[in-house]
Amino acid sequence: MPVNRSSDLEVGLPMQEPSPSYSNLIIGAAVFDLNGLPKEYFALNENRDAGWVQTIFQAIGLQSLVMSSLKLEGFHHAIVHETSHRSIVIRQRNRYTALLLDQTRLDAISEAFIAWANEFDPSCLKANQNFTAI
Repeated sequence: MPVNRSSDLEVGLPMQEPSPSYSNLIIGAAVFDLNGLPKEYFALNENRDAGWVQTIFQAIGLQSLVMSSLKLEGFHHAIVHETSHRSIVIRQRNRYTALLLDQTRLDAISEAFIAWANEFDPSCLKANQNFTAI
C-alpha cells in the first residue's frame, strides 16, 4: 500500500479542557482496533467518501512501525493534513479513533480540541441523524 506523500504527520500529547461545540467540526469518523484494523466508519449524509480512511490506516501502521522499531512509548495523537481535509487520530483506551474535520471552519487544532477528541465516543454518531455508518 503506497504512502500518501501529500500528508504531513504530526505527533503530540493531549491536554486541556473539552468543549461541546467541537462536535460540529466533525464530517467523518473511523474506528480502528489497537492493531490498526478498521472497524467502522461514519460520514455526513451528504459526503459519504471514505477515501480518507486509507490515509489514517497508513498513518497508524507507520506509527506502530516507528514506535516498535525505536522502542518508543506514549503515542497519543497524530494530525494528518491533506490537501482537502484534516484528520486527527487519537489513541484511546481500547481503540484508535480518527476524526475527519471541516477544514473551512478550523484554523488550527488546539490542545483543548485534542483533549476533547481523546474523550470523544464515536458510537454517539450512530444516533445522529446527520451521520450514516458506511
